Amino acid sequence: MKKSLPAEELDRMFDAGEDISEYIDFDSAQPLNREIKRVNVDMPAWMFKALDLEAKRLNISRQAVIKTLLDAQLKAGAALRP
Repeated sequence: MKKSLPAEELDRMFDAGEDISEYIDFDSAQPLNREIKRVNVDMPAWMFKALDLEAKRLNISRQAVIKTLLDAQLKAGAALRP
């Protein structure tokens, strides 16, 4: 059985860059918010081509470009504005 700590102390240690591995049960750990949902999006041809050019420039997949752009916009709060 792993050692136990209050969540606040574990957070403090993590934020300070301390080793918290002795408190983590890696056999039962599960990543958060990793459920995958599939979506289909229709877009104009120019946008599709632009995504492919950006993917080639960054040497990543088109899907990775889309996820990166969406993530940046969502973190900037763009999806929350009217």
